[in-house]
Amino acid sequence: MRVWNGAADWREERCEFSGGQWGWASGGRVFEIAPTAKKLFSFLNDSNNVPLEKNPKLKAHALTVFAMTCESAVNLRKAGKATVKDSNLKDLGELHYKYGVVDEHFEVVRFALLETIKEAVPEMWSSEMKEAWTEAYNQLVAAIKQQMKPPAQVV
Repeated sequence: MRVWNGAADWREERCEFSGGQWGWASGGRVFEIAPTAKKLFSFLNDSNNVPLEKNPKLKAHALTVFAMTCESAVNLRKAGKATVKDSNLKDLGELHYKYGVVDEHFEVVRFALLETIKEAVPEMWSSEMKEAWTEAYNQLVAAIKQQMKPPAQVV
């Protein structure tokens, strides 16, 4: 099953098999583009000078971003709407709010993700593929932004 029509040989299972490699590459690229973004990741502050490429928490975060965008792309192709689990969105929205994530941060991540995929599969890269991944990412971000508010107060 293809993530979008016309992208030869792109399959859902490629998301699963390639996510670790692509997720890390896009995560590392974020800091090449925007070094100040490091301050948004509290787990990097207590990493005891572990190099970024060896930081397991950063790798896990990058993989999550890639996997959720991939899930969003699959759902976009299947249902015409990029969706993820609502419980994940609420948590993601609260965390992004807590750490002060703004539009520019989402834009840097989108750019890094697209460039990473482009370099990983140059023979498949096309304007159609770029548009599909951009749309999937943008819809995922829009859903996260809708949930970006302080955590609910417990009474």
